[in-house]
Amino acid sequence: MWFLLLLGVAGATEIPPHEDVARVARFVAHSCDWGALATLSAQDPPVRGQPFANVFSVSDGPPRSRGSGVPYMYLTALEVSVRDLQMDANASLTMSLAQTSYCKKQGYDPQSPLCAHVIFSGIVEKVQNGTEADFAKKALFSRHPEMATWPPDHNWFFAKLNITNIWVLDYFGGIKTVTPQEYFNAAP
Repeated sequence: MWFLLLLGVAGATEIPPHEDVARVARFVAHSCDWGALATLSAQDPPVRGQPFANVFSVSDGPPRSRGSGVPYMYLTALEVSVRDLQMDANASLTMSLAQTSYCKKQGYDPQSPLCAHVIFSGIVEKVQNGTEADFAKKALFSRHPEMATWPPDHNWFFAKLNITNIWVLDYFGGIKTVTPQEYFNAAP
């Protein structure tokens, strides 16, 4: 019964079985509207060079779509983590079903392995103008409509996490790895 997900999140009705790890990762990425992005701090001491996590709104596609699997963000150079990324674009992004109603409805603590979460690592890149920028805009603004009204003088831009590594914790027995190829080939 743990697999039932009656959230209405992103048009989905149930989480894939934990044996189908790549699909679970895609499910979590598409079900979540935000994540904790960890960077290496470029800020003044005492935090320079230390891990630094910050919350960002994300989207891999409009809610009622299949999703692309790519975590898109809307960023500005005024944001402290973006300044970190300008020095070192490597980052990790954690997304958890704890942010949905799923874990609470199931009685799972956010730290429980049954409350599925995914950790992506890779390089944060600015999305160039064109088709991908149009998709990123649609993906983000459909889930986060307030973004369309954010101050234009902040020079907002679309960015994505170019995923190189994926770890999934969705059941007992430890964390599982998924290759980017397995992840992007999985049917969401």
